[in-house]
Formats: sequence, structure tokens, C-alpha cells
Amino acid sequence: MSEKYTPTWMVDAIYRLTPENLKSQGIKVVLTDLDNTLIAWNNPDGTKELHQWLDAMSAADIGVMIVSNNKAERIARIANPLGLDYVSRAFKPLTRGLHEAVDRLQVDKAQVVMVGDQLLTDVWAANNFGIRSILVKPLIETDQWNTKINRFFEKGVKKNMLKNHPELTWRTNLD
Repeated sequence: MSEKYTPTWMVDAIYRLTPENLKSQGIKVVLTDLDNTLIAWNNPDGTKELHQWLDAMSAADIGVMIVSNNKAERIARIANPLGLDYVSRAFKPLTRGLHEAVDRLQVDKAQVVMVGDQLLTDVWAANNFGIRSILVKPLIETDQWNTKINRFFEKGVKKNMLKNHPELTWRTNLD
């Protein structure tokens, strides 16, 4: 049961992922959750660190696309100024949104990784779709009301997953 919630890697933050790390794993596209992964849910403008990370990905020709369960209007407010494409209403952990992203980008699933801060949506969706995943720590400790529900259930799932996979530890990169 815990296998469907088990990420490929656990990294402190999405901003720790370097083009070199990703390319060494054959990754050409990063699909990313939005809230508390790419941006703090209450800071739609992002940070200087976000802009630097996106510049580094662009310079290395690594695609970044937001795949979120949020409404298009909410995602567009963040994605458009950043020049990012997105899939809204992805319905994670279902695979519809990931499938749409991979089809639009015309990449092989082996070249894609899903990055997110939740086991019950982001990691589970990636595993259901057959792509690698990176669990990151939430950027801030607070969540929107609907995410608080997931976090409650996620605590037990995470404890069980870590017990069954002691090799999974928080890292600063993919090495």
C-alpha cells in the first residue's frame, strides 16, 4: 500500500534542484505543483529564489510546467508573469493532468519528474502515471484550509512510508 505514496526522491526544496542534477537523471521536464512547492500559497508573486531557479532551468533548456488542482484563474495569476504553461484542475492523484502535460510537451515519460509537497496528491499521481517524483518540504508551515485535511491523513501515510523505506531521507539535491 505505501508504494503508491513513495517518492523517488525527497529534496528540501524545488529550488535545490539544479540543471546538472536533473540532466544526470535524464530529466528534461519538471512538472510542478503550485502551492507550497513552487510558491508559498499566500505569496503569488514568488521570491527572488524562484525567479533565479526558473532562469537556470530555462538556460539549461529544462522545461517547467505547473500541474495543479487549482482553478485556471488562480494558476494564471502566477504562471503568466513567469512565462510558464500550466494544467489546471489536474485532479491529482488521478493522472488526467499529468497526461495532458506530457501530451502537450510531447516528451517521453522517462524524461519527466513530478515535484510536489504532498504524498496524497503529487506523489500518488506521479506513481499512478508511471513517472518519477520528488517530494519537497512545504515552503511554509501554513496551508489553505483544504490542504490541512490532506496533511492530517498524510502524517500516518508518511510515517508508514518512511518505516518501509529507510533509504529515503531528505536531501539537498538528487546526488
